[in-house]
Amino acid sequence: MNILFATSEVYPFAKTGGLADVSAALPTALSRLGHKACVIMPAYKTALESGQDIWPLEVDLSIPIWNKTVYGSLLESRLPGTDVPLYLVMQDQYYDRDGIYNHKNEDFIDNCERFVFFSRAVLESIRLLGLDIDILHTNDWQTGLVPAYLEVLCRPFEQYRNITSIHTIHNLAYQGVFWHWDMCLTGLDWKFFTPDKMEFYGKLNLLKTALMFADGITTVSPTYAREIQTPDFGCALDGVLRHRRNDLQGILNGIDTELWNPTIDKWIPAQYDRSNVFEQKPLCKAALQRELGLPERADSPVIGVVGRLAQQKGVDLIAEVIPYWVEDHDVQWVFLGTGDPWLEQRLQALAELYPNNVAVRLAFCDYSSHLIEAGSDMFAMPSRYEPCGLNQMYSLAYGTLPIVRQTGGLADTITHPTPDTLANGTANGFSFLDADPGGLNWAIDQAIRCYMTDRPTWQTMMLNGMSRDFSWRNSAQQYVDFYDRIRRNE
Repeated sequence: MNILFATSEVYPFAKTGGLADVSAALPTALSRLGHKACVIMPAYKTALESGQDIWPLEVDLSIPIWNKTVYGSLLESRLPGTDVPLYLVMQDQYYDRDGIYNHKNEDFIDNCERFVFFSRAVLESIRLLGLDIDILHTNDWQTGLVPAYLEVLCRPFEQYRNITSIHTIHNLAYQGVFWHWDMCLTGLDWKFFTPDKMEFYGKLNLLKTALMFADGITTVSPTYAREIQTPDFGCALDGVLRHRRNDLQGILNGIDTELWNPTIDKWIPAQYDRSNVFEQKPLCKAALQRELGLPERADSPVIGVVGRLAQQKGVDLIAEVIPYWVEDHDVQWVFLGTGDPWLEQRLQALAELYPNNVAVRLAFCDYSSHLIEAGSDMFAMPSRYEPCGLNQMYSLAYGTLPIVRQTGGLADTITHPTPDTLANGTANGFSFLDADPGGLNWAIDQAIRCYMTDRPTWQTMMLNGMSRDFSWRNSAQQYVDFYDRIRRNE
């Protein structure tokens, strides 16, 4: 199959979250399965400054935006280490700015217009580049208009007639909702501004548009696919998703096993695998403690946290329970990431109060994230909701046992120890149900007790986690099977 993957971010050209990782890894995995994949994204300032080889194409774009024509052009690159083409839509008025969707925590006021342009450019690029496309795979609200343009504007033309559109929801909470007059920017007839198409409580909803027009819909874990069809997790689109349930499938994201692999990881001081993890991993723990200025104590459990510091991730729950685990149990906590200012301040205050037990780095870097995964004993991820999650899978690969809330992709990847799960070799972490400090405390208590008093079980769970195959090959094959099913209208 020939697959065009349209996305608003791709690692290492531009990244704000897991979408960028998926946008690089999935097309690469599809290519390795023998399919012809290519990717298209906006040419942000950060992409042009990424250090990747990028060259211009002699292809100009002219896109109608309401009552004007906006001009742009196409650039080309490759996904690093592959021959997968990456096309970049260049339009300096929209993309030559600091930030991708916002700057200094303020969304760009022209975000709707910016992604109207990109969405129309995706389809225009198919024509101008002469691409023979079977599957047009779009992602999140930023490309939500693409399936609508394909159906409404492009179907009459031969080059688009047999294209199947697939849309992936990476996080339903972000929907691209704009005021109703932005419908004018889309160039689509107002007859589509209805509850069964694009209208959402009087506003324009770009993600809903994709859900109504795409041939097939995926999301990033089986449990999340079920959750978003309920009022609790559906973000007011649960009715739409129940309506499309026969065309909806949850496919768990994979991880890049070349980048996240303790056997070959260049960022950690001691590489290891299942055969020597119990000898080598403690060296990584000591290095992590030194790096972050914590006392180098082998017997103190270290719990790592990497990612967006937000309530969605349950970081406020972690902050609530830290004093108990620090004062009474000498647990060390390490944090890496940025997020809500009030949570950043709260974690910094805890680090000042407990300098021997809490270390916080309000930044992100590859070196620190890999060192935390390798050097921690446990990884805390008590998310209120989690479409998929990647860090819990990174942790398993590194023999670091996750402590998670049982939701979304966390429920699909982490199995709590019971007599049955220990006997069948699936126990690989600790999970809880209630999104409150009590639930998290219970799971941490389970983990600490096991770590301190039952080393054989702890080590067995480490090996269980390191044995799981979370590579993209499995996930990519599920996408291929889904593409085939939707193309056959089954």
